[in-house]
Amino acid sequence: MTFERFPRKETTIVLGLSVAYLLWTSMLLSLRTDHFVFLALCLGLYFGNSTTRKVLLALFFFAIYWFIYDSMRALPNYMVNPVHVQQPYDLEKSLFGFQYGGQRVTPNEFFAQNTNPVADVLSGLFYLCWVPVPLAFAFWLFFKDKRMLLNFSLCFLLVNIFGFILYYAYPAAAPWYVELHGFKENFSIPGNEAGLANFDRILGVNLFHSMYAKNSNVFAAIPSLHAAYPLISLYFAVKMRLRLASFVFLVILLGIWFSAVYSRHHYIIDVMLGAACSIATILVFEKVVLKTRVNGWLERYAKTIE
Repeated sequence: MTFERFPRKETTIVLGLSVAYLLWTSMLLSLRTDHFVFLALCLGLYFGNSTTRKVLLALFFFAIYWFIYDSMRALPNYMVNPVHVQQPYDLEKSLFGFQYGGQRVTPNEFFAQNTNPVADVLSGLFYLCWVPVPLAFAFWLFFKDKRMLLNFSLCFLLVNIFGFILYYAYPAAAPWYVELHGFKENFSIPGNEAGLANFDRILGVNLFHSMYAKNSNVFAAIPSLHAAYPLISLYFAVKMRLRLASFVFLVILLGIWFSAVYSRHHYIIDVMLGAACSIATILVFEKVVLKTRVNGWLERYAKTIE
């Protein structure tokens, strides 16, 4: 290893950021295995070769997303604003409720009583696509169109920032919370896999249970970012006239939207607000962000990862 390959100033910054990341997570959160995996991945990409360093730079906005999302544990949204438990439920029932078994139920309550093994497995598979698919699309764009990759990844970051702001402005309980705890506030519980437990049971795995047991965002149902991500991916695929990718992303989008309601993780209104969040982000990005100096900065950034 030489300083010609790894400039002293750049290497010092990278190592400094690594130490700062460990200090941040150890003081405000609690160090977990995934923190070390994330840091090892970043350092591995940086110290790998010129191509892997460019990959790290290209995926910088995704790294920021992960950092912000993980850091939200330090200040749960229920400590910022009152939690809404009954209001989303009542609104969902008034807009989309229907008669079943002699009473008016929400779609979530209907699905809780009417599950299907095929739907259980498919909903789990679709739900697993929410971040891996945008990330895979980003990797593909790295080799095909680096400027479009930066546009896509920045748009992905922005939709998350907008969504996180709404999480704190309007903390809301998911349908599974009402199903298990009623309308009372309980801040001591972990996340719950809800209907996705059927996926684990059928396949004999502990995937979703382990994922949601670590989830501290219990009151982050509005908006559904699960619903937002595939719409961002679909928009950029259509924009680039990628027919096959557009079709695949459309199928994934519809699958995730259905799964969100079927698994009782989101109300229909959550999904609609997630989609609205994506549309708003795309409009702000195209009509505002790209009209500023950010556009020129992205152009220069794209040249550094060529």
